[in-house]
Amino acid sequence: MVAKNPSLSDLAADLRAGQRRALARAITLIESERADHRAQAQTLIAALGTNKEALRIGLSGTPGVGKSTFIESFGLMLTQMGKRVAVLAVDPSSTRSGGSILGDKTRMEQLSRDPNAFIRPSPSQAHLGGVARRTRETIALCEAAGFDIVLIETVGVGQSETMVSQMVDVFALLLAPAGGDELQGVKRGIMEIADLVFVNKADGALKSQATRTCADYAGALRLMRKRTQDPDGFPKAMTMSALETLGLAAAWDTIFELAAWRKDTGVWQSTRQTQARHWFHEEVRQQLLQRLTRDPALHDKVTRLENAVANGDLSPSDAASQALADV
Repeated sequence: MVAKNPSLSDLAADLRAGQRRALARAITLIESERADHRAQAQTLIAALGTNKEALRIGLSGTPGVGKSTFIESFGLMLTQMGKRVAVLAVDPSSTRSGGSILGDKTRMEQLSRDPNAFIRPSPSQAHLGGVARRTRETIALCEAAGFDIVLIETVGVGQSETMVSQMVDVFALLLAPAGGDELQGVKRGIMEIADLVFVNKADGALKSQATRTCADYAGALRLMRKRTQDPDGFPKAMTMSALETLGLAAAWDTIFELAAWRKDTGVWQSTRQTQARHWFHEEVRQQLLQRLTRDPALHDKVTRLENAVANGDLSPSDAASQALADV
């Protein structure tokens, strides 16, 4: 199967030329867990370099809030402006079977047909935060292919969603018009990492409620300590209607304003350096876990230690120390 694919040098050249089929093949390669594919993926990414940078936007929100509608309307607006937009939608995977829905192209039918857009559903494979392990490498591929904006849609709102902040330049939280109880249900940790809060569905009968909800979130954001990476007025809350395309242009102007300020002040570069360090440590942890499971001798040792912990003969920390002693 691999032999039928173009060489890595040809694949890299096609990627730099912006060919979408080449991008799809490259993403499939980096998502593979086979050792030979991982080696090829690392070679490909190294060959592409890091001389191109796209604006990376993270988007999270509860199910039913209208994330797909927002992404499609927002993405179409950006492509009409001449931007090339990549959407990486991380689908929830089954913790039992590993299967996932991967239905984003059906949810964003118009955007998926746009020649200046690329949509890639990717199973989260139960990784923390619903962010697929290889999403960051996929972002690098999209940048190499010449995409100007990369939208990363996460699985939903929860404590682990803070992981997405380690791979994006701007993080937006999409919410529906709600009352006080729903406002209290949004975890403080999510609010603390949100650069922007978009209250969607601000149209028709829900418009006045959306305005009140936006004011509630704006007040909650003001009560939090101001972050050094924010200009005056940020983080902020805004209303919009993705269905009626109201407020989308203002949302883009606000995102662009924040990104430009961070570039001018050096926050952009320092944040990306911090993120790179984070993912280095994460990759070390992942590769250590893979070595423990793939090496037959180490796997047998881990199994014995696991049973000892289950039987109460060893504490988890002592067993972990023994498991890593030979790594």
